[in-house]
Amino acid sequence: MAFTTLAHHIDIDWLQEAYRRTRKDGAVGVDGQTAEAYAVDLEANLRSLLDRAKSGRYQAPPVRRVHIPKGTGSETRPIGIPTFEDKILQRAVAMILETVYEQDFLDCSYGFRPGRSAHQALEALRQRLMKVRGGCVIEIDIRKFFDTMDHRHLHAILRQRVRDGVLLRLIGKWLNAGVLEEGCLTHPESGSPQGGVISPILSNAYLHEVLDTWFEQMVKPRLKGRAHLIRYADDAVLVFERPGDAQRVLAVLPKRFGKYGLTLHPEKTRLVPFQGLPPGVPPGPREDRPGTFDFLGFTHYWGRTLKGNWTVKRKTAKDRFRRSLKAISEWCRKHRHLSLPEQQSALTAKLRGHYAYYGIPGNSRCLSGVRYHARRVWHKWLSRRSGRARIAWERFGELERRFPLPPARLPRTRQVT
Repeated sequence: MAFTTLAHHIDIDWLQEAYRRTRKDGAVGVDGQTAEAYAVDLEANLRSLLDRAKSGRYQAPPVRRVHIPKGTGSETRPIGIPTFEDKILQRAVAMILETVYEQDFLDCSYGFRPGRSAHQALEALRQRLMKVRGGCVIEIDIRKFFDTMDHRHLHAILRQRVRDGVLLRLIGKWLNAGVLEEGCLTHPESGSPQGGVISPILSNAYLHEVLDTWFEQMVKPRLKGRAHLIRYADDAVLVFERPGDAQRVLAVLPKRFGKYGLTLHPEKTRLVPFQGLPPGVPPGPREDRPGTFDFLGFTHYWGRTLKGNWTVKRKTAKDRFRRSLKAISEWCRKHRHLSLPEQQSALTAKLRGHYAYYGIPGNSRCLSGVRYHARRVWHKWLSRRSGRARIAWERFGELERRFPLPPARLPRTRQVT
């Protein structure tokens, strides 16, 4: 069923809630307005925003584009930064769409959904791999997904469930608002800016149609063995019990995505043999061992438990590990002249944030490695605060006892629903 009237739910109270959910410390958009400045006359600003949105007079401003490093190389990821007022209105519309689409989204989807997280996706994937003893895995990598979402297909997908003119008009304005980069304004004919508040729900609705429902309703009934899909935003893996099923699906995936204007990366989209070994069987020659694959920053591989049984293990992916070390090193270099309590506080926050995400069972060695390198980098840049001789390790040990870094510990076990 398609909803024809939804905009009436957006009133002043709805905008107040959208304002509450909007980050106040984010980067500013093209107008330079901060959250503090907008809050000076919040009630009047929200009422003006509501009136312009309902009457059709709202003009979506272009997003300000910045580039952030994507990995350890020179590749960057473009991020679009809307204005603060635009973030509030996008949040209000996203709350409406979320309510509609949460009834439709399947259990295989975990990204940008209430009550779901990346760790739940990782644990669900591990459970699926253990059930089928690995089999084959297809890594799906969509080339520049957020930049290539076809507007025509997106509108057609949205109209299957939402036909409210006010909401569709606002979404169309955001998609065509343009991008401001280094003083140059462009109007891309496809895509939705990463960083936009409305982009996650639009991308989920798009891939729900392109991949989720197609795989669950059209593909799985035609397979000979068990198969599972785990998707987090535009990162997805397919798990197959039988290699023949995996090869057949891999052959049709480019056609399916191409139908909706998307392109799969020819090298990163690959089939990985991941067949587990029976308990007690030795690993054998390296070329005959199961492969490995990355998902959500973790490398998945088969390893032995303390009892000698084979199980699926996860460790921090090499590129993520190097990225974390590079970020800590750069921070220590730029802030080496801060006081020791300030440096210790900032490094503690960075390490705890790293532990919170990468702290899963079986990954203790990588956590300890990050702390070990953080400790050495801190010593390196403290020794370069002046032209004096480098700090001896005995002296640094005394400083560490006064300003300790947090130990590499796993958080409490997370429950998967």
